Amino acid sequence: MNSKCEETPYFLGQRDQFVPRGLVTAHPLVIDRALGAEMWDVEGKRYLDFVGGIGVLNIGHNHPSVVAAVQAQLQKLSHACFQVVNYRPYLDLVQKLCKLVGGEEAYKAALFTSGAEAVENAVKIARAYTNRPAVIAFRGGFHGRTLLGSTLTGMSQPYKQNFGMAPEVFHTPYPNAYRGFTAEMALQALKELLATQVAPERVAAIIIEPVQGDGGFLSAPAEFLQALRGLTEQHGIVLILDEVQTGFGRTGKWFGFQHAGIQPDLVTVAKSLAGGLPISGVVGRAEIMDGPAPGGLGGTYGGNALGCAAALAVIDTYERDQLPARGEQLGARLRKGLLGLQVRYPQIGDVRGTGFMLAIELVKDDAARSPDAELTQQLIDEARSGGLLVIKCGVYRNVMRFLAPLVVEEEQIDEALDILEAALARVLG
Repeated sequence: MNSKCEETPYFLGQRDQFVPRGLVTAHPLVIDRALGAEMWDVEGKRYLDFVGGIGVLNIGHNHPSVVAAVQAQLQKLSHACFQVVNYRPYLDLVQKLCKLVGGEEAYKAALFTSGAEAVENAVKIARAYTNRPAVIAFRGGFHGRTLLGSTLTGMSQPYKQNFGMAPEVFHTPYPNAYRGFTAEMALQALKELLATQVAPERVAAIIIEPVQGDGGFLSAPAEFLQALRGLTEQHGIVLILDEVQTGFGRTGKWFGFQHAGIQPDLVTVAKSLAGGLPISGVVGRAEIMDGPAPGGLGGTYGGNALGCAAALAVIDTYERDQLPARGEQLGARLRKGLLGLQVRYPQIGDVRGTGFMLAIELVKDDAARSPDAELTQQLIDEARSGGLLVIKCGVYRNVMRFLAPLVVEEEQIDEALDILEAALARVLG
């Protein structure tokens, strides 16, 4: 390589040669460094990062508190495996998580490595506690890429393909106000499922995202989550809130379920828990968490000491800087800008989300408001050319989602909106 302009093609050639086609990368970039809400590629071009590692970097890239905590922990202990010995960062972190989720109630937590692993273990825990086999998930939901995770996921492509499915999993519709599917209709559909496909006494758990992530940033109305909580209590079903993407300030509160004023039985956490280091967890009522017998839970890297140290620094920074509340403020600013663009461009059929977890749905100019996946991809590509990174989601891949870090500056939100507006003008004229 003789110059920087030759570096990207070289690295992308490496990718084509050595990375399987099943692993897709949204943007044809090779990133060299990042800080806060900005990234620079190997050629030195700057980008506003409104993807945040798909919701992993609510605290931003390379936050100094996280970097310092990991460096300090690395000098003491990098890994020991919690199934072998106890170590303080793990114990301190599970205590923090139990207080954040359960308050003064008796809660326990177990740590793992990925969001999908947390989901799998939440299901194991629910099945062990109830001695029931079935799990109900929602259409459009996303719960990971493992066999059970992809079975729970309520989208056929690209996640299911020909991989097969785990047994005893059922799906029911999720509320979608834009498409006229109300909370009442979703609740009735769930009751019909329980009456026709799987009896309540066979259901171990219902798992739901308070705001669907990959499914298109649809928010579950508070009344729906409240009714769901009542139904699960009535039938002895464990209610699992998948907060892998919605957790840690993304919706304007610590966790998305808090908007509905309910208390779940189990909560899965990952993504923004540790500022980019791989760690996840299941946090739940002590009696339910104790459902599996000794040896039923674990994993070699679960609760790695470096990840625990990072997570403790993230939580401390959130508390010190009141980042969940900042997320609500930033979300209001971004929402106002997106609504302004919607007025000028009717192809933006819907602006939705909760807190700083926002998205726009792109539709065609027809009576059905048909999903426009082609336009969505064109806008993503044009935005990248202008220096803004965003990605798509939704069952039909026609939703553009925004997951900027909670440390983003207001001026950077305005800059991102300007870039998006210019992209709309170039694509739509």
